This record gives sequence, structure tokens and C-alpha cells, in this order.
Amino acid sequence: MRRTILFHLLVTGIVFAAAPAAIEQPLPFSHKQHSTLGLKCQECHPNAGGGEHMGFPAASKCMACHVLIQKDKPDIKKLAEYAKSKEPIPWKRVYRLPDYVWFSHGTHLSAGAKCENCHGAVAEQAAIVKTTSRFMQGCMNCHQQHNASVECQTCHEEAH
Repeated sequence: MRRTILFHLLVTGIVFAAAPAAIEQPLPFSHKQHSTLGLKCQECHPNAGGGEHMGFPAASKCMACHVLIQKDKPDIKKLAEYAKSKEPIPWKRVYRLPDYVWFSHGTHLSAGAKCENCHGAVAEQAAIVKTTSRFMQGCMNCHQQHNASVECQTCHEEAH
């Protein structure tokens, strides 16, 4: 009996520990709410650095709509302050690759990859959480499925 209870507590603890948690961000943002308006990932996340990195939108981009929409809400007023000061919003990254891995968003987007292939169903999330991990084995599986190179130097070269 005690073993059964201990087993259930252990399993329940693992399930709770494995559940993704939202990272507290400087401003609340719902990808779900914004995607229902028809906004696409690339409209807000510019493909910067020669296509290598996806960026975060400038506060002024957000204010293009929020100058009128919900402008009196405290969080939108805070957003307006970021835009006025031209300070970037200090968003906290949810997904991060190790420094020894080279990755190009541009290359993957050109090959037909969709954002949700690696980032999960972000458009359905009120608060973004890490729902998928493509690290190593996931990347290798995807490369094999799409006949892309699985040679080590494809992602692990010292300089690209």
C-alpha cells in the first residue's frame, strides 16, 4: 500500500515537474490573441542578422495598433513608454540553443520549415512556454526525414 502511494506521488511529481511553465515576461503577451487577428510570425519577428536570427518586434511596431486599441490599460501604457524611450522590451528568451550549435532560421524557413515545427503551437498559447525540444535527436530526425545533412559539421562547425 505504501509503495503504491509512493509510486503515485512519484509519478505525479514527475508529471508536474515536466509540465511546461511560462517564463515571467516584462509585459503580458498572448500569441493566441494576436494570431486570431490574422497576424503571422514574420510580421512581428523580423528575420535579422542575414537571416540567421529571428528578432523581437520593436515597441513602436506594437504601438502601431495599440495607439488606439486598449491604450488606457496599464500594460499598454508601459508598452507606450518603451516605444517613447526607444528602449527595447527586455523579453526573456524561451528557446535557446547551446553556444556550440550553429542554427539559421533563414536556411530552415527557405527549406520550408514552419515556426511550429520547432516551437510548437505558439499561435495557440496565451503565454509562451517551451512545448517542444528539437535538440540533437529531434534535429537529426527532422534532417533525416527531409534528406538534409546529418554530418556533425552541419550544425557544429566552429565558424559559419
